[in-house]
Amino acid sequence: RKLTGVNDRPLIGTIIKPSIGLSTLQTADIVKTLVEAGIDFIKDDELLSSSANSNFNDRVDAVMKVINAHADKTGKKVMFAFNISGEIDEMLRRYEKIVSAGGTCAMISINSVGLSAAKKICDQKQLAIHAHRNGWGMLTRHPLLGIDFKAYQKLWRLAGVDQLHVNGIQNKFWESDDSVVASIEACLKPMYNHKTVLPVVSSGQWGGQAFETYKRTNTVDLLYMAGGGIMAHPMGAAAGVIALQQAWKAAVDGLSLEEAANQYPEFKKSVEKFGSK
Repeated sequence: RKLTGVNDRPLIGTIIKPSIGLSTLQTADIVKTLVEAGIDFIKDDELLSSSANSNFNDRVDAVMKVINAHADKTGKKVMFAFNISGEIDEMLRRYEKIVSAGGTCAMISINSVGLSAAKKICDQKQLAIHAHRNGWGMLTRHPLLGIDFKAYQKLWRLAGVDQLHVNGIQNKFWESDDSVVASIEACLKPMYNHKTVLPVVSSGQWGGQAFETYKRTNTVDLLYMAGGGIMAHPMGAAAGVIALQQAWKAAVDGLSLEEAANQYPEFKKSVEKFGSK
């Protein structure tokens, strides 16, 4: 599930948020900037499915036009996870739309659609399935209630998802770093003859957490997602992509954050912007 040529660092991804009212063409313009900067993965926000300003079919057409053109030119097809969450028949129609447009990934909000619907989508076996666990806090935040992630991820692996959110180091939610590390390890742990699931590291991430993440997990078998950490980079979103790549190269090479900032100008600007965290 790792892209060709991406073996020495995680896949780098970002989220295009719907809250500022982007049209489909504006979304496609951002996608063009990101793919030209070398990003590996982009996804819809979990709050966006199909809206007045961003109709699902129109968004697929606009985004895949950019991604397919970039793939024709460079040989690299960036993965875009379109949010198909909805009732089962609607999800299947949206799934087919992605396939017909040449897409490679669909996203589902697994706690909203449930195991049966998720398995139905996974059983189509034409797209990678990005599983977003929004609602996780509601299920697990109280220490006397809910389900441990180590058990939770087994259910979704059995359903057939390919990528599963695990939160992130120094995240913006309530989970501890120890919990995140345990979640990553659980996703990558063999389970009989079932495939592992790619951990999706997200929530308040920027390049600065790459060092602790790699130190604690000793793996690059991750999808490392940064929203504002890429989009709000002082030099623009393209520099944000580069800064994430630089951070992970430095982490794997054994550099400290300070050494990486001295060596890489785009990452240095990230440290100046986000480093107070």
